[in-house]
Amino acid sequence: MQGSSPGPPRAPRRSAVIAWVLYDLANTTFALGVGSRYFGLWLIEERGGADWQLSAATVVAMLAVIVLAPWIGALSDHRGRRMPYLIGSTVTCVGATALLATGDVVPSLVLYVVGTGAFHVGSVVYDALLPDVSTPASRGMISGVGVAVGYAGSALAIGIGSYLLPRAGYASVFRGLALAFLVFALPAFLLIAERPREPRQGRPPGLLGAPGALITAWRNAAGHRGVVRFLIGRFLYTDAINTVFLFNAVLARLELGFTNAQTDRLALLGIACAAAGAAFAGKAVDRYGPKAVLFAALGAQLVGLAAMVSAILTGLNDLGWFVAVGGGAGIGAAWASDRVLMTCLAPDHLLGEFFGLYATVGRFATVTGPLAWALVADVLGWGRPAALASLMLFIIAAGAVIRRVPEQSSGSARSGVDVTVSAG
Repeated sequence: MQGSSPGPPRAPRRSAVIAWVLYDLANTTFALGVGSRYFGLWLIEERGGADWQLSAATVVAMLAVIVLAPWIGALSDHRGRRMPYLIGSTVTCVGATALLATGDVVPSLVLYVVGTGAFHVGSVVYDALLPDVSTPASRGMISGVGVAVGYAGSALAIGIGSYLLPRAGYASVFRGLALAFLVFALPAFLLIAERPREPRQGRPPGLLGAPGALITAWRNAAGHRGVVRFLIGRFLYTDAINTVFLFNAVLARLELGFTNAQTDRLALLGIACAAAGAAFAGKAVDRYGPKAVLFAALGAQLVGLAAMVSAILTGLNDLGWFVAVGGGAGIGAAWASDRVLMTCLAPDHLLGEFFGLYATVGRFATVTGPLAWALVADVLGWGRPAALASLMLFIIAAGAVIRRVPEQSSGSARSGVDVTVSAG
């Protein structure tokens, strides 16, 4: 029966937990290696492409994710299976990545769109598998460890690129990244055993019905108290997080006068603090709850942003290092706690669908955050310190919105029917 618990909590196998955690490392190699570090350089520096081509391809991929993510999530809910969709999206992403830079610019842009879209769709199903590898008492710790280990994928991606790029070129880098993704994803394919779920009756949603599935997903979310409010809050703080990531190096170099070496150290410090923050937050979630930890994460991000604004305005450039400490720790803690909060709010039979919306608001934020920055810094002419301060307002607004989010599913907001969250 939909929404019913399949049985009492059971301890997940350690091998399944390790496999789930390793998948976080696997997909981070793509996120940094392709999405942030090497594809843009290949396109613009090596092949003479334009910034607008990379931007357009990214926007197309994000629009596809906005439509497809809730549909895939709903499809996995309907059929009672998630692993086939995780395997399919991962293999698609790995294949597209392995073929990057083997042809001309346009085919590679198409492959980039396909790989990026498949990566984000796979993340929806992966996050929805968290209850399958955890119990309510261990969910925060496992989520936090996943995020922390995931940051090791960033270092792995840089290591692959540093070794292969000078020796064999960009195509070999992308093949190396694809291989790393596949190798670290394989344990999840082989070792994660899903909980039994009863498929829904009726026909599953079709691909042509994906836009309708998006609308249905939002309607379903509105029927469960706190879900839409949480998603709005997530959109606001993700807006700030994504924008800081995008402009962090610009701020360090152009506003604080950091050297390239100092800028690299700032990035590495941020990664280390994010991993530490995620690991610490995971344990804190199990003790204090995901909402309290998410609030603390937002506070840490505010401290980091305030330090950067102060450094720029006062000329005390050493304060800028605190953006990596506070901001990095806050970001890691936010990712560790907010997906646990999503599992608390969503009924089991809609978990995949709601994680689709979770991904959707993150993709919207990828677009709107930089636009808001450009409006404040360039169109209004207030400069980068004001743009940073505007991001602090986004985080404050997120906290105000999330303050009234409950910490567990209370059933339908309309009917008041109690829906028990499956215990994994």
